[in-house]
Amino acid sequence: MIISRTPFRISFFGGGTDYPAWSSRYGGAVLATTIDKYCYLTCRYLPPFFEHRIRIVYSKIENCHTVDDIQHPSVRAILHQLQIDRGIEIHHDGDLPARSGMGSSSSFTVGLLNALYALRGEIRSKQQLAAESIRIEQAVLEETVGSQDQVCAAYGGFNHISFLPNGEFSVRPVTLAPKRIEELNSHLMLFYTGLIRTASDVASSYVNDLDSKRRHLRIMKDLVEEGINVLNCGDDLHTFGELLHEAWQLKRSLGNRVSNSKIDELYDQARAAGAVGGKLTGAGGGGFLLLFVPPEKQAALKETLHNLIHVPFKFEFSGSQIIFFDSQQQDYLEQDQIRARQVIDAFQELSHT
Repeated sequence: MIISRTPFRISFFGGGTDYPAWSSRYGGAVLATTIDKYCYLTCRYLPPFFEHRIRIVYSKIENCHTVDDIQHPSVRAILHQLQIDRGIEIHHDGDLPARSGMGSSSSFTVGLLNALYALRGEIRSKQQLAAESIRIEQAVLEETVGSQDQVCAAYGGFNHISFLPNGEFSVRPVTLAPKRIEELNSHLMLFYTGLIRTASDVASSYVNDLDSKRRHLRIMKDLVEEGINVLNCGDDLHTFGELLHEAWQLKRSLGNRVSNSKIDELYDQARAAGAVGGKLTGAGGGGFLLLFVPPEKQAALKETLHNLIHVPFKFEFSGSQIIFFDSQQQDYLEQDQIRARQVIDAFQELSHT
């Protein structure tokens, strides 16, 4: 049995420039971090005593005979890629809801790849996990998604990620003193709006016409360097919050589904209560609202947004990990499968005599 743990992410600047429609022509960059909220995936080979060969437990429960019967697109694509020919059971648990702008779909893809490779006794590097996840989501499933979520989930940490026109990417950790990291973390608040949406649906409202938004996206990319400079200079972090506000105004202008009247109202209320800036954490349309708020104003802001769920968090730096591997249980299971197969074969032989 294997359990993988893969973090969710928060993107500060550059979101949108990681979509292939843009990065393949002009290159892209994001400033993002992973947080201590995770996607957990438990995988094991399934004994041959059940009517089904494949069992998948997430928001639904699927009991299937073949890989082609699987409804979950990522699970189906990954099992096809890895050509696993044995019965298998997969359980998903998450600290945050799906379709909420925290990169949950990519965390699931990265985490499942990591777990299933480990189940086969193989190790994949962070670069391999990210690249394979990008290929599966963009090329195999043909989803309208960028590339930052997969890289963040695989690598973890607070990173400056660059996307090159040739499809490659580079990950540069932002090296800050622990005190500076804590200071930034203490100024950030995360609220769940309760509005669920599919990132690819929102992104499709603007990603196919990114060329007409060249000026916006170039500024959004430049904000990555500005944000890093603010963090490195040691000055007051207030400017970082102002940059978040500027980036959100640019992001809102990309398409009419990025925001809505409910989100705009919540954001205006937060600003009036002391937030310097903020943004929706993903493609837009709903999910989580990230706000930059001086610590002395956070109590008042929580009161203002009391109808929303406040989610405290810390930055994390590990990325996707295998946190449990019971090799002994795996050996016993394989022995049980051999014995069960022998019993079944013997019974079938007797039935024919």
